[in-house]
Amino acid sequence: MRPQAIGTAGPGWPYPRWIAHRGAGKLAPENTLAAFRLGAAHGYRMFECDAKLSADGVVFLMHDTTLDRTTNASGVGGERPWAELAQLDAGGWHSRAHAGEPLATLENLARFCLANACLLNIEIKPTPGAEQRTGEAVAGLAARLWAGAGIPPLLTSFRPESLQGAMQAAPALPRGLLVDTLWDGWFDIARALHCVAVVANQVLWDDALVRQVHGAGMRCLSYTVNDEWSAQRLLALDTDGIITDRVDLFPPA
Repeated sequence: MRPQAIGTAGPGWPYPRWIAHRGAGKLAPENTLAAFRLGAAHGYRMFECDAKLSADGVVFLMHDTTLDRTTNASGVGGERPWAELAQLDAGGWHSRAHAGEPLATLENLARFCLANACLLNIEIKPTPGAEQRTGEAVAGLAARLWAGAGIPPLLTSFRPESLQGAMQAAPALPRGLLVDTLWDGWFDIARALHCVAVVANQVLWDDALVRQVHGAGMRCLSYTVNDEWSAQRLLALDTDGIITDRVDLFPPA
């Protein structure tokens, strides 16, 4: 049975329950505008993306530290100036149909989202060694791009230093701690950073953990959920957000 289509996850939470991972999951080259357009074509109103800094301080979208997997170049992306990164092919690795698709900047994506009334979860994905600086830059830019424009983006990261930088640069923007395991001190860190959400590996959620997070006034989001059984389990646990690659399978609203 396909999971029930559910919109927002309750009063006081402005984001829809279903979030398209990296734009359209695996159906288009991740973190490119082509992917976000395809996710929107499937009816999704919120997207997750990965943001990092170029060598000259431009916030651009890419998941990996290196360029090798998702572009026609190699080496550390954050060590290249934007003028070089902008020339790369970020679509040919995925399919011939997307060959020549460029890397996107956060500003590019913000314009798309604001023009189409879409919401965004920006994962701060720093190049190692640039954790706090990346958090500051992403949050500062997001605050300017979304100033007076309605529902702001949700900023998340696995790196507390990045969230600390984001909190210092733009304290009004909502933050969420990403966790792949329940490492010592994660809960205290999430509260100290005034997080509004915990975004966890889907297998971590159970009744006790949902109660703990909800009891602290935070929301429970899951990544990356691609099968119906897992989605049904998370809905039954009353979690608040599901990040998925399967924009073609799950009805978003």
